[in-house]
Amino acid sequence: MRQSRITNQARTPMSHTAKHDIRIGDWTALQADAKLIRFEVFVEEQKVPAELEMDHMDAVCLHAVAYDADGTPIGTGRLLPDGHIGRMAVRQAGRGTGIGGALLQALMAQARARGDKQVVLSAQSHAAPFYERHGFAIDGDEFYEAGIAHINMQYTF
Repeated sequence: MRQSRITNQARTPMSHTAKHDIRIGDWTALQADAKLIRFEVFVEEQKVPAELEMDHMDAVCLHAVAYDADGTPIGTGRLLPDGHIGRMAVRQAGRGTGIGGALLQALMAQARARGDKQVVLSAQSHAAPFYERHGFAIDGDEFYEAGIAHINMQYTF
């Protein structure tokens, strides 16, 4: 699968513009950069066991990786065949710059383009307000995964 690119201008809280590119592709094309980000955010920062972070679903997902103006991989996420968005992660340097929202919107656009009627995700509970700002609604009760509180959320196109 070839990669596609989306260039965005994100407004940071400090009112300057941060440029980033989002590449959409399969696991073969994007795994090195996606793994780097996911390992740093989930395994190192959040202490999720590495064996839980990487799974067999990566091979069948559509992946998105955001790169900063210097070409450094800064954020990632994936879209599963069933419309589930997951493994959303932004490295500390990119948080608050709009990269997470741009990644989410890119994955949602891919789901919509392939005909999905809705997308779902399991958000870390502290991130639920972020997803709500993008139109997601809470669906169910809080639960724990890898020792971290999560909540299911959904968005219907």
